[in-house]
Amino acid sequence: MLNKKTLMLSSALLLSLAGCSTSNTDQKNSSNEAASGDQVTVNVYQGKVEFKTQFEELAAKYEEENPDVNIQVETVGGGSDYAGTLKAKFASGDEPTIYTIAGQVDIDQYRDRLMDLSDTEAAGLALEGTLDGVTRDEEVLGMPVNLEGYGLIYNKNVFKEAGVDAASIKTMDDLAKAAKKIDGKKEDLGLDAVFALAAKEKWVPGNHGSNVFLSPDFNNDPFAAYEAKKLPFGHGNEFKEYLDLQNQYSVQPVNNLDYSQQVEELFSTGRVAIIQQGNWIYPTVEGMDPELAESGMGIMPIPVNGETKMPVGVPSYYVVNKKAEEEQQQAAKDFIDWMYTSDEGKEAVLSEFKFIPAYEGYDAEGIADPLSKEIYQYSQDGNTSAWVFPNYPVGWSDQLGAEIQKYFAEETKWDEVVKNMQNEWAKARQ
Repeated sequence: MLNKKTLMLSSALLLSLAGCSTSNTDQKNSSNEAASGDQVTVNVYQGKVEFKTQFEELAAKYEEENPDVNIQVETVGGGSDYAGTLKAKFASGDEPTIYTIAGQVDIDQYRDRLMDLSDTEAAGLALEGTLDGVTRDEEVLGMPVNLEGYGLIYNKNVFKEAGVDAASIKTMDDLAKAAKKIDGKKEDLGLDAVFALAAKEKWVPGNHGSNVFLSPDFNNDPFAAYEAKKLPFGHGNEFKEYLDLQNQYSVQPVNNLDYSQQVEELFSTGRVAIIQQGNWIYPTVEGMDPELAESGMGIMPIPVNGETKMPVGVPSYYVVNKKAEEEQQQAAKDFIDWMYTSDEGKEAVLSEFKFIPAYEGYDAEGIADPLSKEIYQYSQDGNTSAWVFPNYPVGWSDQLGAEIQKYFAEETKWDEVVKNMQNEWAKARQ
């Protein structure tokens, strides 16, 4: 997907966005407001906290240009469970107009609420392959938020002072030797530890961490993961080695370490050298240490199976609730189109959100941050692996994250983790 000519024509966005203002207005009230002939209210529910302020500004600009539309955004992220809270909103009847899903498994859950977006301008500009994850029965059920990549983000200055060359790290053994070398000099380097492993966030090891080691089981094919009845877990020992290495050299206790502590308190302040995260952390780091963000951090792939490929994919898709009022549906589609195709929206994409867009019409030279540039280069070189975790069975990655927490707490053994998760996979796919 990422080697297509269309991708070469574009670059830089993640409107995985974040909240303009937290709204408690339910769908019923919104519908009444829309029907009253006043403003049409579009409730947006999404799970990214990293770009809250920037999105507030973008939504406010849209409202200035469209005074008959009221954009209400509620953001759940960081230490909160977006998928769980989204289910709770639907169960309560407080249904958003726009929300995000991750792939085919989410389509199964929300199929009766997903509007066909084939007629939007954004759908016509989506990069080749990026709509595959949300196409069902020839209907396009979502718009890709962006492209993202993740791996091991490291402090370049620490690596240089420790005498470690990130480019030379090709295997897990290389990574272990680098960690040991940095650990031996951590006092001189002003480090609390080499790593900050945010195991409190089940998605860190359960989604992103596991994806690297499970995608080879499915030949890097997300749809193969979606259809798989059994889980081979062929690289389970390498996954264990990777987790053990981080745990050995991490700030402790890892089960109490959350995303904010990992990124803001430890990495952005230079107290750790390496964290597993993606290019979405750039604005957070920039807000705390612009010099570190601009020239002091790099990203390298997590080595597995003797290869170093960068996992790059569409993290989520905007969908429109087809149970909303007709006026709300149209306003929602118009807003999504405006975000991705208008001059104002594209400027925000390149200058404010600093991510890799999944649409044509963006100048590749406009990629704003160095992490996204590195990930984009991996894409251009064809040195990427797929995101299969959005097509894990429902709830499976959270279960895996919980099992890994038990493993770190020495309440279970690794072989039991693997066996339990293979059984849970098979049970879910019966």
